[in-house]
Amino acid sequence: MIIDLSHLIVDGLPPYPGDAETILTQTKFIHTDHYTNHQLSVNMHEGTHIDGPMHLLDVPTYLNEFSLDRFIGSGTVIDVAGQTEIDYLEEYEELIPEAQIVVLHTEHSRLFGQPSYFTDYPVLTLAFAELLVRKHVKMVCLDMPSPDKYPFEVHQLLFANNILIAENLTHVEKLLEVGKFEIIALPLHIRADSSIARIVARVLE
Repeated sequence: MIIDLSHLIVDGLPPYPGDAETILTQTKFIHTDHYTNHQLSVNMHEGTHIDGPMHLLDVPTYLNEFSLDRFIGSGTVIDVAGQTEIDYLEEYEELIPEAQIVVLHTEHSRLFGQPSYFTDYPVLTLAFAELLVRKHVKMVCLDMPSPDKYPFEVHQLLFANNILIAENLTHVEKLLEVGKFEIIALPLHIRADSSIARIVARVLE
């Protein structure tokens, strides 16, 4: 079974405050042009996407230069629904094996499309981020727009340790109902700091 964790890309996809709005238009029509075509203008941080270290650090590595195996791996989901601050708990030491892709279920994705989605989201503490670093996590996946707020210390800590951040996932609650799963989070093959992505979970049992 495959679970799609990605928001659909549509015209007018809700942008992060200050970013340009997504424009998706049909430019050619089968009855007049004899073929169909669409054109997309999108910020790399709209909808479901993956942040690379270049997003907030002065580093030369584009997202496409990361090895593909960084975007695919065994997944661990942590249910933190209802928490406004996601902090370190000793039980996470055993719950999160090394080199995982960690997915956080906060339930915040239900607000996607509303103004509060981008302002009232939960945040990760530095202690929780340090746990992800110790566990050599490949990527942390969030059903919210960011792991933190200004001055973005969690972003910077994760990036400094080459941990990728996937934001704006949806349907994460479905992972709570399955056993083992693999995350496949492929960005575009694009020379950019970050990329929109199609992120899915492949259920293994």
